[in-house]
Amino acid sequence: MQNVAPEMVDRFVRACHQAADCGLMRCSSGNFSMRVDDGRLLVKASRSWMARVTPADVSLCAISDGSLIEGPKPSVEIGFHSGILKARPDVNVVMHFQTPCATALACRRPEHVNYFVIPEIPFYLGPIARVPYILPGSKELAQAVTEAMVDHDMVVMANHGHVTVARDEDRAVQNAVFFELASEIILRAGADLTPLPETEAQALLELGQSASAGA
Repeated sequence: MQNVAPEMVDRFVRACHQAADCGLMRCSSGNFSMRVDDGRLLVKASRSWMARVTPADVSLCAISDGSLIEGPKPSVEIGFHSGILKARPDVNVVMHFQTPCATALACRRPEHVNYFVIPEIPFYLGPIARVPYILPGSKELAQAVTEAMVDHDMVVMANHGHVTVARDEDRAVQNAVFFELASEIILRAGADLTPLPETEAQALLELGQSASAGA
């Protein structure tokens, strides 16, 4: 790939495999992008399997509008990948994942779900946004997710899955793993669930914000 260091492409491929190894996607579901510089991003190619991604399955696109610069056809969700990286200069990675428990909650009626059941959620992720079901790959979905991500690091897409952002690939994977853990706890606990006390959740939110600001 021209003008992109091979080491960065290799890092991208390893990150895709890491996400798949953690069970965050199945087959060709989910997608992943990484900022190259102020104007370009790498993204998984359309219909490629995260567990099998090779350098040949990596697309180079413009952050400004998601247009293809080099490589195969990019993920159908390139719209929100480019939109988020354009709107959030503080993050370098965008990941769309579909884990069983988290997606089960995404398929419930849209009443409020309190995900603050373990300290990792308020500390690492903060408040969770939700957008209604919108056709995957559409401009409308890209716009809704991008707007939600302006002030959130995790977005639930109803009946679809989730999008998270982070400064690097390890943090993005960690976000998704912790979110799936919290979702499993919510489903298993049922009516007996006791979330974190509100004052403790707020303290963790503030600690997480301070840690991010000092990173």
